[in-house]
Amino acid sequence: MSRGPFDPHFDDLPSAIPVFPLPSVLLLPRGKLPLNIFEPRYLAMARASLASKDRMIGIIQPTEKEEIGRTPRLYPTGCAGRITSFSETDDGRYLLSLVGICRFDVTAELPMVDGFRRVTVGYDRFRRDLDAEETPIERDRLLAALLPYFKSHSIAVEWETVKTTPDERLVTTLSMICPFGPGEKQALLESVSLSERAKLLTALLEMAILERSGDGARH
Repeated sequence: MSRGPFDPHFDDLPSAIPVFPLPSVLLLPRGKLPLNIFEPRYLAMARASLASKDRMIGIIQPTEKEEIGRTPRLYPTGCAGRITSFSETDDGRYLLSLVGICRFDVTAELPMVDGFRRVTVGYDRFRRDLDAEETPIERDRLLAALLPYFKSHSIAVEWETVKTTPDERLVTTLSMICPFGPGEKQALLESVSLSERAKLLTALLEMAILERSGDGARH
């Protein structure tokens, strides 16, 4: 996962971005996230982002369910993604593709614009996100947990492709697509390094396998 020619440099990252609060959804640096936008406020958010120089949207989890008349609080850390593709549908939706650029800490929330939320952010803690990581991971243990996890969740994959996927892309993709809960997703997001994220991911896979096997034993 090398840097792309259109990826911004650290000093060019915007200090304020629109955010899309999504529970149990994770974006990581260099990860790819498809978005299906249909709510008016998020259609407005997408238009504002597309009109900006950086085309950034922050993906962040709410800490509570959204209720009418009440704006849910947000986790303090999210990830900024850049819109890399965009299309419209005949029924009034936007289909976007985001590529993760850098994680951020929320420093303040700004007034809403057209119903969508905006925050000021700091990236200092995550300066290294803009460069691909090459730290070693316990790959054999991760793969050993992955195969029974896929089987227990009836997930069909091309195993030979999985085995040849580079470490960072593998850990990033699995962290994003596996159906973990909000707290687990947030812990993966905030992992300090690739090796720490890989350790946590492996532990979550192993725990999920044990829970599934325990449920099967009780039935």
